[in-house]
Amino acid sequence: MADTPYPHLFESLDLGFTEIPNRIVMGSMHTGMEDFFWHYGELAAYFAERAANGVGLIVTGGISPNRAGWVAPLAGRMTHLGHVAAHRRVTEAVHAAGSSKICMQILHAGRYGYHPFIVGPSDRASPITPFKPRRLGLRGIARTITDYIRAARLAQRAGYDGVEIMGSEGYLLNQFLAERVNDRRDAYGGSTSRRQRIVTEILAGIRAAVGPRFIIIYRLSMLDLVEHGQTWDEIVTLARTVAAAGATIINTGIGWHESRVPTIVTRVPRAAFAGVTAKMREHVDVPLITTNRINTPEAAEKLLADEVADMVSMARPFLADPAFAAKAAAGRAADINTCIACNQACLDHTFAWKRASCLVNPRAGRETRLNFAPTDRPARIAVVGAGPAGLEAATRLAERGHHVTLYEAGSDIGGQFQFARRIPGKEEFAETLRYYRRRIAHTGVALELSCHVEAATLVGAYDKVVIATGVVPRRIAIEGIGHAKVMSYAELIAGHRPVGRQVAIIGAGGIGFDVAEYLTHERPAPAEDAARFFQEWGVDPAFASRGGLVEAEPAPPPRAVTLCQRSTHKAGRDLGKTSGWAHRASLRHKNVAMRVGVTYQAIDDAGLHITCDGQPECITADTIIVCAGQTCERTLYDALRESRQRVHVVGGARLATELDAKRAIREAAELAARL
Repeated sequence: MADTPYPHLFESLDLGFTEIPNRIVMGSMHTGMEDFFWHYGELAAYFAERAANGVGLIVTGGISPNRAGWVAPLAGRMTHLGHVAAHRRVTEAVHAAGSSKICMQILHAGRYGYHPFIVGPSDRASPITPFKPRRLGLRGIARTITDYIRAARLAQRAGYDGVEIMGSEGYLLNQFLAERVNDRRDAYGGSTSRRQRIVTEILAGIRAAVGPRFIIIYRLSMLDLVEHGQTWDEIVTLARTVAAAGATIINTGIGWHESRVPTIVTRVPRAAFAGVTAKMREHVDVPLITTNRINTPEAAEKLLADEVADMVSMARPFLADPAFAAKAAAGRAADINTCIACNQACLDHTFAWKRASCLVNPRAGRETRLNFAPTDRPARIAVVGAGPAGLEAATRLAERGHHVTLYEAGSDIGGQFQFARRIPGKEEFAETLRYYRRRIAHTGVALELSCHVEAATLVGAYDKVVIATGVVPRRIAIEGIGHAKVMSYAELIAGHRPVGRQVAIIGAGGIGFDVAEYLTHERPAPAEDAARFFQEWGVDPAFASRGGLVEAEPAPPPRAVTLCQRSTHKAGRDLGKTSGWAHRASLRHKNVAMRVGVTYQAIDDAGLHITCDGQPECITADTIIVCAGQTCERTLYDALRESRQRVHVVGGARLATELDAKRAIREAAELAARL
């Protein structure tokens, strides 16, 4: 595609026996649709839409080669001919949609499985499941190798172009490779070659079974990011052995699920770990895929142009926008709905056994059920409030052919996202606002900024009104709450008032944690500064130390912060399952004090007076930030209801919880599909 602004990204890759049309990999991601055959029609539609939009190579979510390898009870597996038909629906849909290739990932969870049948190289339990694994004996290892080979042969019969062997992220094969878990002293433990033996036997067996004209990707952990992980020399040896055993492509894996270093959340700089793929290039001749926190075509193009890798894997970006590749190829990168790496509707759902979707694209995973067909009855619709819910409702309604006016009392769109994008580690949220600005322009929404619209203006002028006025900070009753040192989180983040060196935060929910991040990091935050990120979290920038870890050296915080909450449970308990731990660790790095079981007594010149464990005390504070939740802003909605105007309410105006953009955008999309 000579006319694309991304020539390296859209160059084909000749594997000798087959050709991949471009260098874009839709990386493996478990959606929940893989687990039951009756969902495979939806799974086929999900993948086919991405294939129709030009993805070069698709890798499915993990499919187990046997029952012991399940990630969870009844998870997807490929173990007998009866499984082939469902998978064939997927491969036929993908091949009919375009020239994409599709590989089935074979994943054995090992000790990470969430069920009582789990196995591992040893009986050491993992910190992410309550079940203790059974140590595989030699016959058990032989059966496991046979199961991998059988799964690959069945995948070939199902029409897949290849398989990816998951050897990373701390799953079974990665467990055999690292002394952290593998304490065996037999043929599959001890020396480097014996710990790597199961991998080479699986790959050699699969290659012999499927023949030379079948893609085999090996996902190799190039950076374990755990204590007693692999050394760089061991990783290089494995890469060479994997290539010799029959791997067509080596994919980069980063970190274990139990690592103390975040690897994919939004606070991770873009392409932060790509350097380890570049370091591997001098050691092997097979094509390499680089991955992790690559979410724009510009970033992917640069990695390829700089010869960091031969292909670039992006998983969540294809949840956020199925047309990512097509838009990039057409020079319309500004129209891409960029993944913000929030994890709220994708990985958080996966690890809670829910269907994966996407905060910024609730249609992901619902391609057969949530669609926006052109209306045959165009209506005049007013949407009030240009936060995430209002933006989604307005642009989707206009996309369908309605005549939409979007009213916003502020001077810019975004609502609570205007606050979120200012939080260190959440700078990516600005991409969503960029996307909606483009959508407003393209769909013809009439945008009225700095317009505090009244009910009288709307009644009779519009056929329907959508209220998306969001939330306002909750007012709390504490003696001295009107003191000059007290401010709301909104006042703080908007920069309306100065902040002292000693700060107390009332409320330790998501907002409280965000405010603590804001207060303990210098700005502007270097969103692309991988070196600073590695120093903060203790990653060896040379990737040479065992496990890739060194001593963390967090930058000292600019102020002392105490985070308080009324409830007695652990602070931050309700944060996202896959990102909350990183929030808590980040604040520990900054010496944030977390107080639970607090009763607020008063505020005065001395600070915040509390009672904790029955003992009164005063938290010395120059500034006190109130982050005690929100209430619905629905004054206009109530007024319109009284006027009998046809009115709908979505997002925070309907239900005020923590800043729940996932629910707000989903509700708005579903409403737009109905109206």
